[in-house]
Amino acid sequence: MDVSSPERAARMGRRRWLRWAVGAGVAALLLLAGAVGWWLRPLPAPPSCEPGPVDPERLKAHVRALSETFHPRDFRHPENLERVAAYISEHLARAGGRVESQPYRVGGTRYRNVIAHFGPETAERVVIGAHYDTAGPFPGADDNASGVAGLLELATLLGQQPPPMRVELVAFTLEEPPYFRSEHMGSRVHAKSLREAGVKVRAMLSLETIGFFTDAPESQHYPLDALRWRYPTTGHFIAVAGRLGDEGLVRQVATAMRGGSTLPVEFLNAPADIEGIDFSDHASYWAEGYRAALVTDTAFFRNPRYHEATDTWDTLDYGRMAQVVQGVQCAARELTRP
Repeated sequence: MDVSSPERAARMGRRRWLRWAVGAGVAALLLLAGAVGWWLRPLPAPPSCEPGPVDPERLKAHVRALSETFHPRDFRHPENLERVAAYISEHLARAGGRVESQPYRVGGTRYRNVIAHFGPETAERVVIGAHYDTAGPFPGADDNASGVAGLLELATLLGQQPPPMRVELVAFTLEEPPYFRSEHMGSRVHAKSLREAGVKVRAMLSLETIGFFTDAPESQHYPLDALRWRYPTTGHFIAVAGRLGDEGLVRQVATAMRGGSTLPVEFLNAPADIEGIDFSDHASYWAEGYRAALVTDTAFFRNPRYHEATDTWDTLDYGRMAQVVQGVQCAARELTRP
């Protein structure tokens, strides 16, 4: 046996690792350069859009009911989650949606998604969703009663002005820990069912924490300090975020939302492992091969009450939340164009 062969093998192994690292680094730089190019490209003029009226007081009533009447609504309280599901079902049906449930079991306990269809029964569809459970026994006003309230008011707008193709509004359960990023998330159950049925989804939007805004200086933070040179340091905007590869979708949604109100709209595409990029139900649709994006106030990067007992209904800005809903209506119009 050649005693030097282990050393040669080690050197070859190091060289292979170095070649892989250099290649991966180059690929990452190319992806980053592409992403930066998308960030720096100005958005086109938003398409013409006159959204329907959204009453801030109705949003407030929904958030207060979800965060007070049905509190707590974490996975340990399935009876309250069922009451929330019934509340959501009633309001979606009242808005004109064709409502159905998607029940499933986790550890012997029954949970369910609530689904409402608007528009004609086309083969292709757009999915817009928000989760109604909370992390622990907290009120969860911003996270995520705000998203659910937005979904219910969007349903009213879609009922009044039906879209030209099927729009599926979904209220998800079990987004929060301990089921976050697992096959037990309601959004993962829904996305998987669509994929198994061969359903074509044009796009999915996740409404996640859409109610906290502030004009305080230095109130907005980011997962990377370098992002501060491109984005505001004041938490007065709504954000549209997605993974690399979905730049077209993110820009389309952000552009359309800018046409719906005067609320500032920022957008970002980044690698999915950047903190926060995959922190909601849209990631479940990525896992099944669908295009998806997140609409958010950026949660813990702005709201100090995130996952705290102080995340209460009276801390949210319902006027600006109403503008978010109007923006999402304009995005839905743009996404459902023939």
